[in-house]
Amino acid sequence: MTVREGSLEAPIRHPIDWKNPAYYDEAACEAELERVFDICHGCRRCVSLCNSFPLLFDLIDEGPTGEVDGVDKADFHKVVDQCYLCDVCYMTKCPYVPPHPWNLDFPHLMLQHKAIEFKKGIPTAFRDKTLSDTARNGKLAAIPVVAQTVNALAKVAPARALGEKLLGVHKTAWLPQYTSQPFESHHAESHKHAVKDGQRTPGKVAIYTTCYVNWNEPGIGHDLIKVLEHNAIPFVVVEKQACCGMPKLELGDLESVEGLVKQTIPGLAKLAKAGYAIVTPIPSCTLMFKQEIPLMFPGDEDIAAVQKAMFDPFEYFVARDKDGLLKTDFKQPLGNVSYHVACHLRVQNVGQKTREMLQKVPETAVNTVERCSGHAGTWGVKKEFHEMSLKIGKPMFRQMNEHPNGTVDYIASDCQLAGHHIAQGIDAGVANGPTDDKVQHPLSLLARAYGL
Repeated sequence: MTVREGSLEAPIRHPIDWKNPAYYDEAACEAELERVFDICHGCRRCVSLCNSFPLLFDLIDEGPTGEVDGVDKADFHKVVDQCYLCDVCYMTKCPYVPPHPWNLDFPHLMLQHKAIEFKKGIPTAFRDKTLSDTARNGKLAAIPVVAQTVNALAKVAPARALGEKLLGVHKTAWLPQYTSQPFESHHAESHKHAVKDGQRTPGKVAIYTTCYVNWNEPGIGHDLIKVLEHNAIPFVVVEKQACCGMPKLELGDLESVEGLVKQTIPGLAKLAKAGYAIVTPIPSCTLMFKQEIPLMFPGDEDIAAVQKAMFDPFEYFVARDKDGLLKTDFKQPLGNVSYHVACHLRVQNVGQKTREMLQKVPETAVNTVERCSGHAGTWGVKKEFHEMSLKIGKPMFRQMNEHPNGTVDYIASDCQLAGHHIAQGIDAGVANGPTDDKVQHPLSLLARAYGL
């Protein structure tokens, strides 16, 4: 029987069978890695994505046979370590994903290997667990004197050098500042607007703040509220939020993901069943609830309800506009905006809704760049990966800095961490490039366009 070359069918995803003891069978995982790596070797379409693929192909090409069987299996982990689960290879490049009979799911195979290694114990466990405890770090840093101290030390070169030595955080990587006024305890309350459901959108919104907006840049959340209020959309802020679990997933710490799911899903499911659209201003968090958590817990009714109610904010606003229920009374032009489509937004398959909305603003030119920034959450700040993260992002740094209409007024990405990483990459490689103060989240740009 001849197997067809590639597939034109929409990709499907199998559940993550992480509670099955067979999931942690090292020999079976190693055999599947060899099978998948051999398919990738024969294809090589993904060579321009993350460093997993160039590294894999170098190991093959420099081996004694020029094939996968010439690669020392002890080196397989090097390929896995370079994967940060962006999912772009699966959703945009690979022609052999299911339902193709070769059934190739590179990111989730990398996740399986990471989960096996995490259970065994990894050398960087303390650093990785610390970085991935985003809510705990935020709560600690929210203490005023702690926030001031942490923020000050992040700008002191000797302190950063010590941090690199002790914690493994690269001494020059951009790090976010912490706030002593987290969003969840300092946000405005919704006015009592009438609920106006549209054909595509619920007429009321529940804001899942995300760790980053809550503890690092609450202004993004405040701007989201301004836009909702301007459009007379009533909202609530999800109470007692826990992390979505993405940092733990990327580490392979699946039991911690389950613990966070038990904290987040009951409250979110209650809101979903009450008819709220759940909006998350950071795409990695949206993706967790839309894809990864449902795949980890297939058949769970509460999780399915949350999945159905979950929206990227611009996905919601564009649908609201199509329902005829969004104001477009923009007062402030935005000029030249270089907009980066974050990987975890691309793979949600909702289209470029942020670009669609920003292009509605008069006297605004949007230069859209759809390529990985290389940051990938905590991966890009680790000392062993930071330089590679800048190398991965180098082509798009140039594209972001070369607006067709001239000087860039704003650097924007739905992933705010990527936005700052882009600014760092531009400033490192281009004289007189945009500085970090040009980085604005698209929600903040939308609020600005409304004159709010």
